[in-house]
Formats: sequence, C-alpha cells, structure tokens
Amino acid sequence: MAAMPLKRLLGGFVQRTAAFTQHAAANRGMGLGGALARRFCSSSATGKASKIPHLPKKGRLLTGATLGLVIAGGAYVSTVDEATFCGWMFDATKLVNPFFALLDPEAAHRLAVTAAARGWVPREKRHDAPVLELEVWGRKFSNPVGLAAGFDKNAEAVEGLLALGFGFIEVGSVTPVPQEGHPKPRIFRLRQEGAIINRCGFNSEGIVAVAKRLGAQHGKRKLAETSSTAPPTNDDVKQGGKAGPGILGVNLGKNKESEDAASDYVQGVHTLSQYADYLVINVSSPNTPGLRTLQGRKQLKDLVKKIQAARDEMQWGEEGPPPLLVKIAPDLSKEDLEDIAAVAVALRLDGLIISNTTIQRPDAVRSDPLAEETGGLSGKPLFDLSTSILKEMYMLTRGKIPLIGCGGISSGEDAYKKIRAGATLVQLYTAFAYGGPALIPQIKAELAGCLERDGFKSVIEAVGADYR
Repeated sequence: MAAMPLKRLLGGFVQRTAAFTQHAAANRGMGLGGALARRFCSSSATGKASKIPHLPKKGRLLTGATLGLVIAGGAYVSTVDEATFCGWMFDATKLVNPFFALLDPEAAHRLAVTAAARGWVPREKRHDAPVLELEVWGRKFSNPVGLAAGFDKNAEAVEGLLALGFGFIEVGSVTPVPQEGHPKPRIFRLRQEGAIINRCGFNSEGIVAVAKRLGAQHGKRKLAETSSTAPPTNDDVKQGGKAGPGILGVNLGKNKESEDAASDYVQGVHTLSQYADYLVINVSSPNTPGLRTLQGRKQLKDLVKKIQAARDEMQWGEEGPPPLLVKIAPDLSKEDLEDIAAVAVALRLDGLIISNTTIQRPDAVRSDPLAEETGGLSGKPLFDLSTSILKEMYMLTRGKIPLIGCGGISSGEDAYKKIRAGATLVQLYTAFAYGGPALIPQIKAELAGCLERDGFKSVIEAVGADYR
C-alpha cells in the first residue's frame, strides 16, 4: 500500500513530462519561448486574462529565473535533432533504475510492465544499423535482439515494448486456464552476480485474457493500415509483424494440474496462433512439475506432431501458419541433446530457443545466501552454460534450423558470441530487468560494431562463424 502514492507520483510526473515534450515538439519551429508567448498572448486576446497574484520581490525573482531557464532550455531542445533527443530520453531512464532497485522484485516487475503498457517509456525513433537487419521464416527483423518470454506474461505491454527498439518480443508463457503460480516471494535478485532466481510457476491470466488483448491490438493495426492514405510497398508489407513494427512471439505453457499436456498446448495454438508471428512450446521451465520430461525423444516427438497437426488444420492466408519453436533447458545431457536434435530435424521444426533457466548453481553464485532458493537461475552466470548448449545444438542440427540464443546476454559482445556460436536471433531478460531501456540501443550499437569489426556485412554471415 505504501508504494501506491509513489507509483501515482511517478506516473503523474511521466505524463506531465510527456505532455510538455509533445507541446515543445509541436512548436519546435518557433522554440519553446515563442510557444509560451503565443499561448500567453492568445489568452490575453480573448479578454479573459487570468488574475495574477502579487508576489514578494524574492518570489518574483525566483519565478522569473525559473521561467527564463525553462524558456532557454526549451529553446535549446527545439533546435536538437530527433535522434539526439531520442538518445537523451533513453539515457534519462538510467536515473529511474535506482528507484526500481528499492522495490520488491515482483513489485518492480509489475511497475515496469505497467509503465510500458501506458507508454511511460521512451520510443525508439532512430533506424537500426543496416548490418543488423535480417530475414528469418520469411519475416523481416530490423535487428536480432529480442525480449524473452516471462517479462510480459499476459501481453499487456506489447506495443510499448516493441517501441523500445527490440527486433521482436515474446509474450507468455500463457496457460489455457488462469493460475496464480507459486506463493510469494518467488523472485530473488542476486545483484552482485547480475542474476535472478525465480520460481513463479507459470503464473498466467490464461489464453482468453491474452487473446482479447492481442485481438484488440491486431484490430487496431489493421484499422491503421486500411485508413492509411499511402499505398504500402512490398517492403512495407514484409517489415514487422502482426503486432506492428516488430515481430511477436507467443510462448505456450501447460497448467500445473493438467494431465494432458498436448491438449493444453493445442488449446493455445487454436486460440492464439492467429495473432502470433511465431509460436513457442515451453517444455523446459523448472518450476512446473514433470514439464521437463516432455523433452524426452518419444514424448517430444508425439507432442510436436500433435501441435503441428493442430496448427496446420487451421485456415491460413498467403503467409501460412506461424513457425513453431521449442524452448529447451540448459540442464541436458549430450544424449538428451541428440534426441532433441533428431526430433527437430525429422519433424522439420522451425526453430529452437536455447535456453531456459537452469537449476544448477555455478561457482559464481554459490557464495550468495540466496543461491539456496529453489527455482531457475538466469542472468550472467547462465551465459557459459547456455552458450555451450547452443554450440552443441548448432553442430547437431548442422545449422539447418534457426536457433535463438537466450541466457546471460548483457552486452553487444555477449550477443555476438551467441551469434558466432550458432544463434540467428538472441533474447534478453535479466540484463534488461537490471539495466532498463537504455541497455537496448547500447547492445545494438555494440553488436553492430562487433560485426563491422570482423568484416561481416550482415548478422546472417556471422551465424555459426566459430565452426567454419
């Protein structure tokens, strides 16, 4: 309860700042001083001049100085190009990060999702470097850096998150029936190690609630497209996905009490696939009892066949059905990986996400008392383990299947290592939770620098480069 006034104060501040920025931008040609003068004069012209209370001399001096600074600052901002101003807005989010660090992890997460849903986050107006553009599954990505599932579990903030500059985002995991997940507390920060342990247990509002949100957004975009006066070019059609400027993935899970996992996933496919640019079968969360057994060769083969059949029996337009991926765990033996690779190749799976969180506790975190908490570990300590699994899977599939590298990425160099190890796309989560929006343009710029440094003209050229 104590956090509510602060949350409202923050929301009010952000809204007032956004309104001020829009007013300044609308009057950029005349500067903020001119805009204020115009507004003041127009008020006077109506003959309804407001009564100005008499202020003491010190008060008038302070008011005059403040107004002068605002006018001067606004006049300067009005001369700044859009790219520079956009950079300032992203850098400004660094000032808010310490505030989030003071909150309970789940409260901070809730507030971050709300901020993105309500547009209290910066919007990326700068174009991505051409070297970052790529096409996967017939879909054009402006960059390969995405947001992993788990952040926006219920598709509340798709538009705001894509506007941050991610090439794609993944919502979920979504379960057929709403469920609360495990009791709180269930998220723990290991700050010094740049890690998080969670045991949320697929807390979800269910497929119906998510379908309503995605359906509303889908309809909004279609309306915008039909009302546009400019005819779309072929490039415009290919750019982005069903959710707007970026690509949207939907991650499907099963309910804890369900005895028929395949039925749960099929329900998700039937209800949500029409809104997804790709679908993910999550069989690797460590927080749902028995879920990881679905990664076995026979179990996975049977499951994928049923889900593919459910997807393919639906009516699809020219674009065809959404690609189907499987997200696997990092805690797998070589035999397990060989089985998964064999199933993926035989059934022509569209991709694999490598990897989910780990139940292991690497040496880097063992000294932290919170390492004793049960749940999946994510963040920097997961990087080496998940990257080694990625390398192994790239070799087992001989590069025939697109892989998404996920686990421990906190810099452009980390993303580049995943790509060289075999990833076509990469995903963030924990580093984004710690670093906030400013991390996204930083990683993209660093990744572009790594590619250009080593002479690669595109991301695709660098995929699996360590094995050539």
